[in-house]
Amino acid sequence: MPELPDLNPVIHGKLRLALLSLLAGVEEAEFTWLRGKTGATDGNLGAQLGKLEEAGYVAVEKRFVLRKPQTLYRITAEGRAALTEYVEALKTLLGAAITV
Repeated sequence: MPELPDLNPVIHGKLRLALLSLLAGVEEAEFTWLRGKTGATDGNLGAQLGKLEEAGYVAVEKRFVLRKPQTLYRITAEGRAALTEYVEALKTLLGAAITV
C-alpha cells in the first residue's frame, strides 16, 4: 500500500481551511468581511486567525479608520504555499475518487 500523504494539521481545521481559501482569492480582507463569509463568532474567528498568524500563514495589519479600529488580514507567501501543498495532498489522498 502506498504511503498516505500527511495533511497539514494547521490548515486541516474546517474554519482555518475556509479562511485561507477566502484569503487566497483577495489581496486583503477585513475581520468583519471574514466573519460574514464564514458565519463564525468573533471569538472563534479570532482564535483561528491567531493560529494561522502564529504559523506564518497570514499577516495582520491593525489600523484606525475614522477613529474606529480595523483589522486586515492577508495570506502570506508561506500560507499560499502551504495551502497549495495541502490541496495537492488531498488530491493524492483521494486519487481517482475525484475527477476535477
